[in-house]
Amino acid sequence: MSSPSVSRQGLSLQNLVAVVRLVVSDVLEGVRWLSHHALAAVGLVAVLAAVFLATQAEVRHAMEARALGWLTERATTRTEAVDGSAGADEVLLAMAEPDAIQRATAANPAELNRQQSAVAFWIARRYNVAPEPISRLVQEAWVVGKRVGMEPTLVLAVMAVESGFNPFAQSHVGAQGLMQVMTRIHHDKYAIFGGQNAAFDPVTNLRVGVQVLVDCVRRAGSLSGGLKHYVGAANMPDDGGYAAKVLAEAAYLQQVAAGQKVAVNAPLPQATVASAAPVVGPVAVPVAPPASPDATPAGTATPAVSESAPTPAAPHRAVEHVALLSAPEGARR
Repeated sequence: MSSPSVSRQGLSLQNLVAVVRLVVSDVLEGVRWLSHHALAAVGLVAVLAAVFLATQAEVRHAMEARALGWLTERATTRTEAVDGSAGADEVLLAMAEPDAIQRATAANPAELNRQQSAVAFWIARRYNVAPEPISRLVQEAWVVGKRVGMEPTLVLAVMAVESGFNPFAQSHVGAQGLMQVMTRIHHDKYAIFGGQNAAFDPVTNLRVGVQVLVDCVRRAGSLSGGLKHYVGAANMPDDGGYAAKVLAEAAYLQQVAAGQKVAVNAPLPQATVASAAPVVGPVAVPVAPPASPDATPAGTATPAVSESAPTPAAPHRAVEHVALLSAPEGARR
């Protein structure tokens, strides 16, 4: 017969084992419950973080910049460890600026409609410029032209004759940019775009130039007269053939937009002193009185020029008739 003390010891051992089993079971159950709900919590946090980043562009850009900086530093460190010094690529990486694309004046030609795309590629071939920046200018010409009631092909023609689509062009009297606007005279128009240096932003120069051209046409009362004012020849006997060139180029662009084939080396009319024979074309231009030297009708798809034998042609002016004067009324723009 066992003693009571032995029985109590066996009972205590059984109780201890039962307690241990219970504790282990509770711990395992707790771990299972915690892991299940922790994963759910992590998923919820991930969803909330994604929603937050999607609505907070500044935070997202800051994180991207920080990540890029970390990757750039890591790449530079690795290269220096291998080469012993940073090379040209590493210097470029150190100057990396992901947002630089936002400063570029360019658009995908594939995003343009059929007319705009045809015009953009024709201009690109004619003036040896890239189609992407030209596509952006074509887009803007269509938007601005519709807003002010002016043919976009006329806007593009002015740019072509004025600067050959060089956004950094400057005349000897200070006309600047694509549309060769006199910046010092029209500084007030550039003020809303951040200042006079905006003249070298192609889109801004286009917008300001179109407004100046609209003012000139309104002041002169006709398109040809407005172009004469625009080139700074309002108080001169003729504009040296400037309006004829612009309107002829606009006619070419209209034909291209209509799906017609126009040679990229199609000529523009030369400056003349005598009045030229009228040529029928898609752009109607008011003809000045016959006695006026600037009575040259223009704006044809196939411009022709007739010159009288005894009268020599006026000397050709440099880069498409940049500004001549800056006096208030007869001034260039």
